[in-house]
Amino acid sequence: MDILGTLYDEVVGFLGISQALELLQAGDYSVFSTYDGVVSLIYPIIPLLLLLEFILGLVYKKPNTKVYKVNFLIYVFNRFIGRFIAIAMVTLIIGWLQPYALFQTKMTWYWFIYGYIVWEFGHFLYHYWGHKVRLFWCLHSTHHAPEQMNLSVTHAHFFLEAPYADAIRTTVCILLGVEPVLLFLIMFIDGTYGAFIHIGENMMKDGRMGFLNKVILTPSHHRVHHARNPLYMDTNFCNLLNIWDRVFGTYQEEQHDIEIEYGITRKMNSGNFLDVYFGEFVALFKDVAKAPGLKNKLLYIIMPPGWSHTGEHQTSKLVRGAYLKEHLAKE
Repeated sequence: MDILGTLYDEVVGFLGISQALELLQAGDYSVFSTYDGVVSLIYPIIPLLLLLEFILGLVYKKPNTKVYKVNFLIYVFNRFIGRFIAIAMVTLIIGWLQPYALFQTKMTWYWFIYGYIVWEFGHFLYHYWGHKVRLFWCLHSTHHAPEQMNLSVTHAHFFLEAPYADAIRTTVCILLGVEPVLLFLIMFIDGTYGAFIHIGENMMKDGRMGFLNKVILTPSHHRVHHARNPLYMDTNFCNLLNIWDRVFGTYQEEQHDIEIEYGITRKMNSGNFLDVYFGEFVALFKDVAKAPGLKNKLLYIIMPPGWSHTGEHQTSKLVRGAYLKEHLAKE
């Protein structure tokens, strides 16, 4: 019975309906007009869309079972070993750094806009470094390993990535005055939308979302981010507001004539949990082991993926630059 109870709790937790069930059992339906009630109704949207997306894949005979299988294993593994680490990290940083904030915001609409822009800056920093620092890429590469895009990719993360990401985003927000209640609201909204932008073509063929493609970051933009095509490499790091990608020159729209190729450039078995989860760490260890001298060993850890002590670099910046140069020469 304990096993069945645990299984039930995990299923309910995955679907995000535990809070809604508690409110329904209380019998006071007016609570759904409150903040907690609204949140309890929003939480299940992404998990239910994920299930619908998988069913549609079976209907269209494009189920991407390999991707779902590996991402499910990652979800289970992460639940087992890193359930509360990210929450603890956020709480620790708030208590430690809030006394040093430059000023303090309040829960108003204009401070909400300010807070979201600041949050996106913190997200941009974490995400950019996740692609440009080899050690951080080892944490982030698990998320880029799937060779198809669907909502299960939301759960494809190395268990230490969330603490690393939240440490950077929370530090930026707290020091720039985003008060904790406002921060948690932004985190909830951004987390929900950040899951949605992984929606696959089985459910949303064109991810541009009409005019919104010019205003916010859409599933189309995020599909570009997950692509290994030279033109698309290391672009669109933001989550909802793509302001910082435009500021720092990493914005890239999806091109109609370039079919997206998902995955990472390292040769790997995307259906193998161990390769997806630990493969980049193994590759880094091998490079560090064979590198001559302490300096080169350290450089492999902090330089971008593709850097080589031999000078034969294959970083995304060089690969994309060569592609753009060749493309412009043909025009």
